[in-house]
Amino acid sequence: MTDATTQTGRLPFVSTGSLPARPAVDALVDEAYARYRDCREGTPSAVYPALERADPGLFGICVLETDGTAHVAGDADHPFTIMSVAKPFAFALVGSALGADAVRAMIGVNATGLPFNAIEAIERSADGRTNPMVNPGAIVTTSWVAGDGEAKWATLLAGLSAFAGRELAVDEEVYACASATNHVNRSAVYLLHARGLLGCDPDLALDLYTRQSCVQVTARDLATMGATLADGGANPITGDEVIPVELCHAVLAVMLTAGLYEASGDWLYEVGQPGKSGIGGGIVTVSPGKGALGTFSPPLDAAGNSVRGGKVARFLSRELGLDLLNSVPVSPR
Repeated sequence: MTDATTQTGRLPFVSTGSLPARPAVDALVDEAYARYRDCREGTPSAVYPALERADPGLFGICVLETDGTAHVAGDADHPFTIMSVAKPFAFALVGSALGADAVRAMIGVNATGLPFNAIEAIERSADGRTNPMVNPGAIVTTSWVAGDGEAKWATLLAGLSAFAGRELAVDEEVYACASATNHVNRSAVYLLHARGLLGCDPDLALDLYTRQSCVQVTARDLATMGATLADGGANPITGDEVIPVELCHAVLAVMLTAGLYEASGDWLYEVGQPGKSGIGGGIVTVSPGKGALGTFSPPLDAAGNSVRGGKVARFLSRELGLDLLNSVPVSPR
């Protein structure tokens, strides 16, 4: 995953405090777009036919600060399906209702080291628990959303919309396609049901999870959702408290652990921030106290992560001083 082009020779901004002045951030976002817009690595997801037809040339970037300032480039407002980027936000909603300790006990938080849709993760665990960033754990998470029947869906969609700061909707074409072909997830849901982990009927749990994955967003939406986590649970656009401040730590922790699936260790090593990817081509990256990065580009790498999105995250993490692990000398040497 190492990208030599991130080494610019410039000194990075310090990784504490606020972002640099707006012109500097705008210039770096524009530079990131120019650097990677001609990248031809990766291919769109073939998991669902509707995703496979995505235009590989689409590419959008949005950095949103915790004060609501946005820095955009390219196709930042082009809609796409959120897919697995919904997982940390669904986990946040359930955690807000049940408490961080309860959801950890029910779902688990440790990495599996397996692909995002591997049902072996359920069987390898003594109690079937995985973590909320991979499909089995995410299905368990969604099954515990508050309400009964369709009320669960209303709660979930309203919560995701609150994170985005606008009313979101499902891409019905992708939802129909996913519902007809989600055989692996169907197998997983019945294994989870057999272990007593679901909070509702297994068919409802699968449908809720599928619909959740097919919500339509933009790179700007992802940046807003991430910036809500960066700002202690308050949406920087609307000012509304979406989740309690104390829950943000738990959400960011599971993103660090498994947000990029089996490549999460490499991601943390190189980017140093909580992140979450989805096979629709989106990635969200969060820098607590500063803001978030949302990117969209359909071509994926072997682990199912957007190639351009990963390159942008690595570049901007260093250039904007967003790396939480960056150690800067207190005094010149």
